[in-house]
Order: sequence, then C-alpha cells, then structure tokens
Amino acid sequence: MLILVRHGRTEANASGLLLGRADPPLDAVGVDQAAAVAAVLGEPGRVVASPLLRTRSTAGGLGADVALDDRWIELSYGEWEGRPVRDIPSDTWQRWASDPAFAPPGGESIAALGARVRAACDDLVDAATESDVVVVSHVSPIKAAVAWALGVPDEVAWHLYLAPASITRIGFNGSRRVLVSYNDTGHLTDGAKG
Repeated sequence: MLILVRHGRTEANASGLLLGRADPPLDAVGVDQAAAVAAVLGEPGRVVASPLLRTRSTAGGLGADVALDDRWIELSYGEWEGRPVRDIPSDTWQRWASDPAFAPPGGESIAALGARVRAACDDLVDAATESDVVVVSHVSPIKAAVAWALGVPDEVAWHLYLAPASITRIGFNGSRRVLVSYNDTGHLTDGAKG
C-alpha cells in the first residue's frame, strides 16, 4: 500500500498563507497531529518525505529511517509565497485552475509538479505492492499522486480538499492503481483537527 500523509499544521497553514517552499516548523496542533499519525500508522517498512521541516517532523515519529525525496516537496508559489490566499485575485485563480501550464511569477506549474510526482510514484510501486510505504508530503503533491492513481489530469487537484495530517491510501490490484481512502482524519481528536 502507498500511504500518503499530509504534514501536520503550521502557523502559516492556520493563517491561510500560501505555504510552498518556506520552511516553518509545526505548531502545537501540528505536533499533536504528527503524534496521532504515528499512533495510527505504527512503524511502516519504508518512509519517504519531502525535505522540508514540517514533513520531516511529521515523519519522524514513524520509527523508521526517513528517506528524503525532493520530488515530494510542495509546489513553488514563487513571488506568492507567504501571501494570504485571499490576496490572489479571483481572475488569476480562475486562470490558474483552467491552465495546468500556468505558474505563479517565479513559481511552478501544476503540470510540472504532476510530472515530478508521477515519476516519484512510479518509483515506489514495486515496494508498495510488497509492504506499506508511507510518504509524508504536502497538499499539492498528494493531490498529484491521487490524479496519478486515478489516471486523470492534474487539474483534478482544484476539486480536492486535503486536511493537515490526513491520510490517503493507494492500493494496487495487479497493474491497476486503486484509491482506497482519501483525506482520512479519523485518527485526529477534535483538538488536533485544527
């Protein structure tokens, strides 16, 4: 099984800021969320994480060595990094949502992110068919992995919500990928749902 975990909450997430390549730590709620993830997942055979602090901190409680993979890093928001989501004009959001090649100034497109995440997923298929592989990543890469699993275009990301510390599972039935669960937060207490 390929198990995708979104990192625990950060202060920037709670404030509604675009958080791509910035590297803030988990906040107190995020630390509790990471502990809840570790409690429910136990010690998987393999753990992979984005190199950013918030993912490494979330992955650290899983009891296995964490392999870092840059392909699982969050989308680069370029000049929009750290800005409140509400500050991006609605016509710009519409253009972004309708054009997978669109990128924020100095940032990365959904299409580019999708290509790197699909390659990362392909590299984990063999291991994930033999034992659980946990990947601790971010909103956009996990949505791209779901698009990969479903065989749909990257633009599906605009129709998906993914909570902090949520768990998404992708299974394999022969050569077919199967979305087993998405955005599962049942392991989080009300206070840790943030």
